[in-house]
Amino acid sequence: MTVKQAAALIKQCADQMDALYHNVVFDEWAVIALGEQESNVLYYLGPRKDQFQRNFVNDIGALRAELTQPKQTIGDFDFARHASGTHFDAFLVLGEGIYLICNNTAQSMSAITKDPRWLSAQVPFAELTEKFRADPVVA
Repeated sequence: MTVKQAAALIKQCADQMDALYHNVVFDEWAVIALGEQESNVLYYLGPRKDQFQRNFVNDIGALRAELTQPKQTIGDFDFARHASGTHFDAFLVLGEGIYLICNNTAQSMSAITKDPRWLSAQVPFAELTEKFRADPVVA
């Protein structure tokens, strides 16, 4: 799939998650190509487009170790339970070297998951992972 097709699926997922949660789950969604020396933002939906790339190295924080694991496969994801502020909350492997970064710039995953509606809000995210397993993003 193309980045443009992925962006449409991501926007749809974000809308579904927010509707089920009755609030914003992630206010920041970014598709990035992660290379050896740099990262490139291929798609961004959120409140701080200009700051995202500039602060990437700092904001990856707790997800850095998991994100750089060589055994990640398309559709794999992870959450940083205690990341807060602009530190990224989750990632999803979309394709070879291509990742979706999800973040709530106001709350941590720990706070989000305390709401019982989080359980139903996870369903569109899980469905999204399967869509990328079936049809990975190619930049």
